[in-house]
Amino acid sequence: MGRVFRIQRFSIHDGYGIRTTVFFKGCPLRCVWCHNPESQRYEFEVAYRAEKCLECLACIDACRKGAIEKGKDNLVEINREICDGCGECVKACRGGALEIYGKDVSVREVVEIIEKDEVFYCNSGGGVTFSGGEPYYQPEFLLALLRACRDLNISTAVDTSGYVKWEVMEKTLPFVDFFLYDVKDYRSERHKKVCGAGNELILSNLRKLVSSGAEVIVRIPVVPGLNFEKGDFEGYCEVLMKTEVERVDLLPYHSLARDKYRWLGREYVVPDVSEDARRLSGEFAGFLRRAGFDVTVGGYF
Repeated sequence: MGRVFRIQRFSIHDGYGIRTTVFFKGCPLRCVWCHNPESQRYEFEVAYRAEKCLECLACIDACRKGAIEKGKDNLVEINREICDGCGECVKACRGGALEIYGKDVSVREVVEIIEKDEVFYCNSGGGVTFSGGEPYYQPEFLLALLRACRDLNISTAVDTSGYVKWEVMEKTLPFVDFFLYDVKDYRSERHKKVCGAGNELILSNLRKLVSSGAEVIVRIPVVPGLNFEKGDFEGYCEVLMKTEVERVDLLPYHSLARDKYRWLGREYVVPDVSEDARRLSGEFAGFLRRAGFDVTVGGYF
């Protein structure tokens, strides 16, 4: 068994061809710009969309923990310290304002969903991508899924932050066709500030992964003011050249996840720098191409 928060079919941004992306719940990092804040905590979480609330307050009666109270404007407030994500309030909600993030599933359940689109994988060169969160946060579940897909001859990819013991990652190498590998910052001190941990382990694992002969596509989120400025071009390029990676995918920041933070009762601290991110991504892509890298922008394969 494992815990996921979404399984997305017909994905075209997470590897070659048409893919099914399985999003694992739980992550050891806390990137301030995270586009999937519902993925960070392993625990079940309840999202509240006030714009859908019918103000019936049925959720208050349904909550066994007393974690939901009537707030201003007849809407509700969730005490996140008390809520255990049991989901009773979600069942009682008549307007679809409440949703639970996280579902425990078996390997067989996930594989049955993956198999539904096997014909599209074959025709497009696609497959399944295990993402998150961090897939290696649930290593046994990930390995079991990878083995099951290999038995079915379905192409596999793992989208990882690389913040995991090498011994854990190494066990999966025979069952992964390629890796999408996040390099969130080349400077460890800044990486720790914006992601919650340094990058030494991440860069060490990247070098080992490339040396193992695995196909690795490095992904760099471009978030101006946090992990990226024009003066960082050479720093990122130098780190990439040392790893001998060939393919780089730049991911310009966007603010589409802003509402997710509100639904989870969290503060969204990143300003909208989408325009600057697109401009810098284009400039950096040209810089890397001149250095000999194969570069894409925006997760398009």
